[in-house]
Amino acid sequence: MSAVVPRLARGLRLQFEPAQQAWVLLYPEGMVKLNTPAAEILRRCDGQRDTTAIVADLESEFAATGLAADVEEFLALARQQKWIES
Repeated sequence: MSAVVPRLARGLRLQFEPAQQAWVLLYPEGMVKLNTPAAEILRRCDGQRDTTAIVADLESEFAATGLAADVEEFLALARQQKWIES
């Protein structure tokens, strides 16, 4: 697992949207409605925690193990979409 410290890309905002009953990622051209796992990962991309800490926090909060590969895969996708910076 990498020691990368991801954060939301400049110009993006993550917020809960009551009308959608979901977390959304807002950007100048629109928004992306996130599923629960994506939102939980992005909520932890605060520029303070590295990937290892994000996985540990998720595993602790959801009483789960073995989430590292899924988190790494999502973060790679989020980087491709330019949702996060490291």
